[in-house]
Amino acid sequence: MAAERGSAFLLKIGDGSATPIFSTVAGLKTTQLSINGDAVVITNKGSGGWRELLSGAGVRSVSVAASGIFTGSVAETQVKSLALTGALESYQLSFESGEQMQGEFLVTRLEYAGDFNGERNYTIALESSGEVVAL
Repeated sequence: MAAERGSAFLLKIGDGSATPIFSTVAGLKTTQLSINGDAVVITNKGSGGWRELLSGAGVRSVSVAASGIFTGSVAETQVKSLALTGALESYQLSFESGEQMQGEFLVTRLEYAGDFNGERNYTIALESSGEVVAL
């Protein structure tokens, strides 16, 4: 796998339609993706002292964290509205290689901060709801 630039890791939000059109959440400086899975242990007396896991079982989820400079874009306003209402929306993660992941996410955290003589920053956290697919 070739090295990729972090600036090409984009978070995009859907427009709320059945077949969403995605817009990049502007102003992001950092973006992080975590794929999580809970293991179901099936170790028993016949396991010979080694842990055994059940393939395909457990709960899988995707977490996204991002931070950046507030620009007042339509996408940022949409994220704030979703955070306040607790509504799910389609999001897409896009990478320099052309790989993409898409699914429904809930905004679980939205924080704003700023100095009196500097820009306003924000941090968001998203948690998946349902299947996240590689496109």
